[in-house]
Order: sequence, then C-alpha cells, then structure tokens
Amino acid sequence: MLRNYTAADLKALKGQRKLTQTTANSVEEAAAARDAGIDLIMGNAQNTKAVREGAPDMFFTAALGLPDYPTETDVLRAAFAAMKDGADSIYTARGPHIVEMLAREDIPVMCHLGLVPRKSTWKGGLRAIGKTAEEALELWAAFRRMEDAGAFAVEAEVICADVMAEISKRTSLVTSSLGSGDGADIIYLFQTDICGETPDRPRHARAFGDLHSLNKLVAAQRREALSRFREAVQVGEYPTHQEKTTAGGSNFKEFLQGMTTSRNSTG
Repeated sequence: MLRNYTAADLKALKGQRKLTQTTANSVEEAAAARDAGIDLIMGNAQNTKAVREGAPDMFFTAALGLPDYPTETDVLRAAFAAMKDGADSIYTARGPHIVEMLAREDIPVMCHLGLVPRKSTWKGGLRAIGKTAEEALELWAAFRRMEDAGAFAVEAEVICADVMAEISKRTSLVTSSLGSGDGADIIYLFQTDICGETPDRPRHARAFGDLHSLNKLVAAQRREALSRFREAVQVGEYPTHQEKTTAGGSNFKEFLQGMTTSRNSTG
C-alpha cells in the first residue's frame, strides 16, 4: 500500500510546507484522522495493526514506550514487529545509542527532545525547556547528537517557541512541535486534546471539539437505560407480547401433551 508521505518526502518538505500530526491508537481514531485530512499519525507500537486498518495509506510512526522495552534487544524486536505490522517509522525517547542502533538497521527514527515527561525529574518537573541561554545551547547540542546518531525526525515537546524556531532552521531533523510553537516543520497535538476528551489540558493544547460533554451524556444515558430496564423487569413491563415469540396453537398443545406423557412414563 502506498503512503501519503515517505520519510524521504518529509525530509524534502522540511521548511517548505507546514504539516499536521496527531495521535491514533484505534481503527476509529486512525480513520478519523485520515478523513479529516491530517498529514501524519503516531501511536503506540502495540496498536499498529489497528491503526493500519483505519488508515492504510497514512505515514504512521509507532511509539516504543520508554518503560515498555528496557533492553536493546527488546527495542529492536519491538521495532521490527511494528515495521512488519505496517509502521513507517519508529519513535523512541531513549538516548542516542538506541537511535543509532535502530538507524543502523535503516529504520526511520523519530527521537524526543525538549520536555520528556518520564525524564522530567532531571529538569525539575514539567516545564518549558530552553528558557536560559545555557539550557537552550544544551538543547541545541542534543539536537546535533541525535543528528549524528541517525535520527531523521524529532518530537520537540514544550520548547520555548523562539528557541525552537531557530533550532528548526538549523537542524537536519524534521521537527514536530508538541507545544513548541509554530516554528517547526510539523505541528503536533494529541487527538484527545484536539477533540476535547478531557476537561483538563496542558497550556499548549487547544480543544477544537467537546467530546468530554458528549461522553458525559453517553454515560448518563447508559445508566438511565440500565435503570429503566431493571425497573421494567421488576414491574412486569418487559418483555411484552411484542417482544416474545410463542410456539402457539397445535404445536404448543402437542408439546404440553408430550411433556405430560414423558412425566407419567418416568414417574
């Protein structure tokens, strides 16, 4: 199946056209992103088959969760499994040594720089990265290390927008901004945030829908329906004649006679 983009396409488009990216971890989420015209999708590697079913022709990055694949063997095995299932690239928040290992196998690798939530304790918690000149320069050095390791793209999370814009101009990595302003090559936002599935969102996220309210209505309707069903059974209002099938007539009489005969013969 042909894809809407290849890794080579994304590198060629760097700095030329702004692309959009969102998450997809189910058939429905992938299909919705495809129908909406989103350019790129990313999701958990374990969901690659479902994503491929929903969006067979979209460029999909399979994410290897940081704690899920602790050894290099685990990472490599999971990466190849995801590629077999239809992933186009592999995301990892691990260091340059893991990126290099995957890149040596000609796997397109997206790394993660800036705020990495599972590593945020080293940064003093969840906060924007690059607020000081020293930190911004350290970040720039990290970008260069990932280039040298062989990454082709980077998820750049919550980096100061002006710092991100300058780095994006100078790095060969295709930059995907998650809360890092509009100076990157790709603007990325979680589908749950885009669709407003939760009332609480990070500062960088904007809800373009209100699935949270709809889900609350669905939950309320579910409980009301179940309660009405229970009450109808208790008062004898369900099932009614219209909701039952009967044998009726001579067949039913023959059945009753057969039951009586059977009881008498075994009595």
